Parts: sequence; C-alpha cells; structure tokens
Amino acid sequence: MNTLHRAHPHRRARTIALSIAALVAAISLGGCVLGQLIGGMAASSERTGTRDVKAKYTGLQNNTFAFIIAADRIVQSEHPDMVVLATREISRRLEQNAGASGILPADEILRFQFQNPAWIMMPHGELAEKLAVDRLVMLELTEFALNEPGNQYIWNGVAAGVVTVIDPSQHFGGEQVFRESVSVRFPDQDGISAEQVPGQAVAQALVRRLSERVAWMFYDHEEPKAIKY
Repeated sequence: MNTLHRAHPHRRARTIALSIAALVAAISLGGCVLGQLIGGMAASSERTGTRDVKAKYTGLQNNTFAFIIAADRIVQSEHPDMVVLATREISRRLEQNAGASGILPADEILRFQFQNPAWIMMPHGELAEKLAVDRLVMLELTEFALNEPGNQYIWNGVAAGVVTVIDPSQHFGGEQVFRESVSVRFPDQDGISAEQVPGQAVAQALVRRLSERVAWMFYDHEEPKAIKY
C-alpha cells in the first residue's frame, strides 16, 4: 500500500492574444462608437475571461499524500462508478499540480477500500498512518444526485461534500489541518430533460466539476470570472 508515485511539477503557460486588425478598425470608427465598442469588449471579457485564484491549502507541497472518498451508502448504491471516476480524476489533478513529493496511486486507494471495508470506521489519523503518507486528503461525499426526488424527467444534478486534510504527525493520531465545503451543479439551465441529455452525461459532468473544484483548493490556478457552477 505504499507504492508512491513521484509527483510531476506543475507548469502552466499563459498565452495573451491581441487582435491588431480589430483595434485599427475600432480607431477608425470615431470617439463615441469607439467607446461603445471598448465597453462592449470589456463586458465580454468580464463574462468570458479568467482570473487568478490562490490555493486555499498549500500543505501538500513537498509532502506525500493520498486522496480518498468516503461516500454515503445511498450514493454508492445509486452511482457505483462515481467514486472510482472521481478518485482517479482528483488524484490525477493533484499529482500534476499540487507540488507534492509523492502520491499513493488512485487504484491502490480503491483496492485498499475494497479489501478493507471497515476502513471508514478508522480514526483519520490512524488511516493516514496505515497508508504511510504525510497528508491524507479526504472528500466526505454527502450528496450526489441527478434530479430532485419525485422528478425523474428533469435534470437538476448536484454533488456536495466536505474536503478535509489530516496530518498524522500532529498531536494524538492526527489532526485536521484543513476543512472546506464543496458543492457543484449541472446542468446550468433549468428544464433540461432526459430526452435532451442522457443521465450518464449529467453524472460525468458532475464528476468533472466536482473534481475540478476539489483539486483547485490545493494549487494556484485560473478559473472563469463568471463561473456557472
């Protein structure tokens, strides 16, 4: 259970594109129209641009870690593949971006959960020590639903839970050093039916958005200014 992968350093390249032809055309329009055009471009940028956001917790840097999901039983029974997909995706994002020195691979975590069904009852500090990592990142998933109860025809997907980080070296068997709630939704519009979008696509979109939001907590990143979820 201690086959740690060496994490890859995060490298991001930013590209700034300027349209000279559009600028020249705008100047030729004159003061009033030019002002309206610039104002419209600024409003469009506000809606479609990105902004820099700092990590909420940086303690994974230069440490080994494991990511694990504790899902509600109802969630596991109704969406058995969700935990597998989210564990792999969040682990991948953190491995590539969080600056950790090593990660316990997602498939080893999933195998550990399958072979040790009573793991959920273990104290978090003891679990972190069992997995032999410096930090344990846990997502306690309390909700994962594609629609509201009693309405199986219209999608109103939601995924929600709490992210915690355990440092097993602290105090008595580990201390919770970070805690943050997370919640995402899909679709963005009301009234989307099963005839328009299949349920599998809704579930996959929720997993992708949940993975993004959880992973973003642990490294500096860019996100849309007008994020919809």
